[in-house]
Amino acid sequence: MDSALEPQRIVNAHGQAAGTRIDLDDVCRYFTVGGATVKALDQVNLHVDESAFVVVLGASGSGKTTLLNMIGALDNPTSGTVRLAGVELTSASRAERTRIRRHTVSFIFQSFNLFPGLTARENVQFGADVAGRDEPGRVAAEVLAQVGLGERADHFAHQLSGGEQQRVAIARALATGNPILLADEPTGELDFRTGVQILELLRDQARAGRTVIVVTHNREISRAADRVIELSSGHIVGDGPPEGGRAELADLHW
Repeated sequence: MDSALEPQRIVNAHGQAAGTRIDLDDVCRYFTVGGATVKALDQVNLHVDESAFVVVLGASGSGKTTLLNMIGALDNPTSGTVRLAGVELTSASRAERTRIRRHTVSFIFQSFNLFPGLTARENVQFGADVAGRDEPGRVAAEVLAQVGLGERADHFAHQLSGGEQQRVAIARALATGNPILLADEPTGELDFRTGVQILELLRDQARAGRTVIVVTHNREISRAADRVIELSSGHIVGDGPPEGGRAELADLHW
């Protein structure tokens, strides 16, 4: 992997390597809707080590996105604790949570969330700028080349196909150098061929040392993971390797 694409080393306040382990202990997230209590997550215990390709599988409303938001410091649990890279998020200050989002985790959204007034290069450079990377322009160019969009760098989002826009979103996440990638239904709006290309990119990042967590309702995608965590009604109902062993991407069908 090129140096611009390698995950950046996380250090704590004492300059020591912090690692990227993820720990959720007895996490509950409840919402009140129309006077009723909705249990999006209920007594969830989850521990993820570094450098893994993990799929969180479940139907709509199972708690997948809520779980991702907990890990990514976008939301706090109603009860329980969330620890990420040695930081307990549930008691962290706003500044500490912002630092986590800038330098530890990066989101890849199903809706891409690209800036329409920026080119592909500028969208990716924005990620590198926010994370404080050296030479963000160089980083953007190298990452776009890695995802196969070097020749499309100066195109705006509306000039790109859905698959190309998703690859720009992935490139922006990679450009941060953050060691944890959180992907919310990254293939949900893509055709099969492009979806497999996206999965290959994400799996390569896990092999390069990142921790990659993908949430999806597509059971076929989970066959390519190192580990599958299945959610139902806010509970973890399955956790382990894919049934039948990990499949090659060429063997997937949906």
